Amino acid sequence: MWLSGGGERSRPHYDPVRPPSSSPAAVRRLTTPDPLPIIGAGRHEQLGATVHGDSTTFAVWAPDATRVQVCLFDGSGRQEDRLALTERTQGVWHGQIPGVTAGWQYGLRADGPDAPAAGCRFNARRLLVDPYARAVANVDSHYRSVVIDGRFDWGDDVHPRTPWHDSVIYEAHLRGLTIRHPQVPEHLRGTYAGLAHPAIIDELVRLGVTAVELLPVQQFFTEPAVGKRGLTNYWGYNTLAFCAPHGAYAATGDTGGQVAEFKAMVKELHEAGIEVLLDVVYNHTAEGGAGGPTLSLRGLADGAYYRQDEAGRYEDATGCGNTLAVAHPMALRLVMDSLRYWVSEMHVDGFRFDLASALLRTKRGVDLDAPLLTALAQDPVLRDVKLIAEPWDATAEGYLVGQFPSPWSEWNDRFRDTVRDFWRARSGGVRDLAYRLSGSSDLYADDGRLPSNSINFVTAHDGFTLRDLVSYDHKHNEDNRERNRDGHGDNRSWNCGVEGAADDPAVVALRQRQAANLLATLLLSTGVPMLTAGDERGRTQRGNNNAYCHDSELTWVDWAEDPRWAHLTTLTVDLLALRRRHPVLRARHYFVGHPVGDGRRKDLAWLHPAGREMTHTDWFDTGLHTIGMLLNGEPHGDRSFVLWLHSSHEPVTLVPPGDPWPDHWEVVVDTSGASSGSHVAREHKLQVPGRSLLLMRSM
Repeated sequence: MWLSGGGERSRPHYDPVRPPSSSPAAVRRLTTPDPLPIIGAGRHEQLGATVHGDSTTFAVWAPDATRVQVCLFDGSGRQEDRLALTERTQGVWHGQIPGVTAGWQYGLRADGPDAPAAGCRFNARRLLVDPYARAVANVDSHYRSVVIDGRFDWGDDVHPRTPWHDSVIYEAHLRGLTIRHPQVPEHLRGTYAGLAHPAIIDELVRLGVTAVELLPVQQFFTEPAVGKRGLTNYWGYNTLAFCAPHGAYAATGDTGGQVAEFKAMVKELHEAGIEVLLDVVYNHTAEGGAGGPTLSLRGLADGAYYRQDEAGRYEDATGCGNTLAVAHPMALRLVMDSLRYWVSEMHVDGFRFDLASALLRTKRGVDLDAPLLTALAQDPVLRDVKLIAEPWDATAEGYLVGQFPSPWSEWNDRFRDTVRDFWRARSGGVRDLAYRLSGSSDLYADDGRLPSNSINFVTAHDGFTLRDLVSYDHKHNEDNRERNRDGHGDNRSWNCGVEGAADDPAVVALRQRQAANLLATLLLSTGVPMLTAGDERGRTQRGNNNAYCHDSELTWVDWAEDPRWAHLTTLTVDLLALRRRHPVLRARHYFVGHPVGDGRRKDLAWLHPAGREMTHTDWFDTGLHTIGMLLNGEPHGDRSFVLWLHSSHEPVTLVPPGDPWPDHWEVVVDTSGASSGSHVAREHKLQVPGRSLLLMRSM
C-alpha cells in the first residue's frame, strides 16, 4: 500500500559483495605447485577473519587444541588448501594468509583430545564454522564461513532513537512478511531487500509502528530431527553463527552479499524512521545435545562454551539440548562481541533476548548479578540500545517477570494472560486487569522502572494468532508431525461457540468484535505495545499454536484483503494515530491516583459502571466484568479519556463520571458499533451490548 501524498519510494540500490574467489587469478595463486606459506603471525586480539589489503588474518580461540587448520575453498567449492595456524597466544591460534580477501570461503579443523568429561570433543574430520564468521555459505548442506571486509556506504544514516514511551513494536518474520506481497518483485520476496521495498516500509509507516522486531536473522540451522520429519526450522531459534545474517534471506545469495543487503535494509528502514530490533538466541546453539551435530563451538572449546556438570553432561535450561555458558569469560566475550557488531557495523537499534533467564545462570543458579547484565550495563556501545528480555527459560526457577534490572524492558506475559482471561470472562474480577491497563506498576515500579519497561502483548509468534485466539479452544498442531504433543495446552482462548472455521454470521460477528476488543486493549494500555505481524489483517494458522516448522502459506502473511477482518487494520491505524496525538495515552510515568493540577481531579480514576469510583469492595468482586479507566489529560496538556471494558455477554448500562469531570464526551471507539461517534452528556446513560470496548474523549 502507498502513503497518500508521499509518492513512490525508489527501490534501494544494492551493491552486493562479489566473491573474488571467482577470479581465475586468485584461484591460480592458491593452486600454484608451491603452496603459499603463512607470511606472518597477524594479531590475536580480533577473533575471526580480518582482511588487511590483499591478505587475511585468522584468529580462533581453541585453548585445548593441539592443531588448528584453516581450510580454503575456491569459487567452485573445491577445497584448495589446509593451512595450519602456527602462532598461539593466550589460547588463540592465529596467522596471516596472503591472497585471501573478501569473498573467500573457509572452514576450520581442530585436532585435540576427545574427552567429553574434560570438556574436549575435538574431531579434525569435522569442518567447523568460525564462531566469529560474518557470513556463512550453505554449499550442498555444508556450511562454510565467508571472509567479509564490511565496507558499506552508510551515508548520513542515524539511529532513530525513538523514546521508549513513543515506541510501538511490530514482531515479524522477515520471510513470512514479504514473500506474498504482490507489489514486492518476486525475486526480492522473502529477503532483506524485500523488507526494504517501499511497499513494505510504507505499510509499516501507515500502520504507525516505530520498530520492527525480526524473528531470528542470525545464521541458523534446522535440527536433524525436524529435517527427518520433512519440515524445516522456519522461526530460526537455532543459531549457528552469532555474527552472520542468515544467508537464505538474501536476494544476492549467501556468498557474502547478505551482509551488504542487510545493511541496505536497515538504512532504508531508518530513513523511514523505523528502528530494527533483532530477536537473538544466545541461550543455546544449533549443536543441540551431546548427540547433536558438531558444527562450531563444540569442536573448538566445548567445556568453555556450554554449561556442563562434572561428568561432562550438558545442562539444558532451554529445552534445546544445551545451554550457552555465558558466565564463562570467552562465551561472554562472544556474546558481547556479537552484540557490538550488530550495533556498530550493522546499525541495529536493539535486541529481544530469547529465553533471557538462561543467560543469567552461574554456579549460584539464576543470578541477577550475572556477568552479562554487568557487562551490558557498562558497555558504551550497548547500554543505550533497546534491551528486551523474554524473562523466563524452560525451568520454573527461570521465571523472572518483573525482576530484570533497569534499563531492561520485558515481555509481560502477565499482561497477555490477564487480558485474554478478561475477554473470555474468566478473570475473576477486574483488579489484576487494572494493573495491566495502567502499566503493571506492581511488577516494575518498586525498583524505579517505568511503564515502558512493560512490553505489552496479547499474541506473539509463539502461540495462537489473534484470529485463532477467538476461533479455537484447543491447539491443532497435527501438521507438525509430533502427534499434537507440542505447543502450549493452556492458551486462554475462546472459540466463540464453534471450534475452527465457522459460517454462522453471529459467531463470525462475535469473533470480529472479540478480536477488536483484544487489539484495542493492547493499543490503549499504558506501556509499550507489541503487535504480531498479520494480526491486524486477521491472519490465521488454522489453530496451529507452534508453527515453528512451517515455511508455507500457513505462516506467511496474506496481503489479499479479507473484508471480514479489514476492520482490524482500520482499528490499528486509528488507535496508533490516537496514541501519537495524545500523550496521556502513552504516559511516561506511572499514574499516582491522587489529585493533580488544581487539586480537584486525580490523574487516574477507576470507574464502576454506575459512574462512581471503584470501592474496596468493588475491587474484590469476582463477578464484576466491567471497569472504566479515566485518564486525566490536563497534566499532559491533553484531553481526558475514559476507556470502558465490558466482557460479560449481557448488556450493561454505563454512567459517565460526574463532577469534577467534564460534562460532555464523544465516543471515539466502540467495538460493538452501537455508539460510535455519539456525544454523551453527564446525565446521559449508555446502553452497551455484551463484550464491548468503548473509548470516550472529553469535548
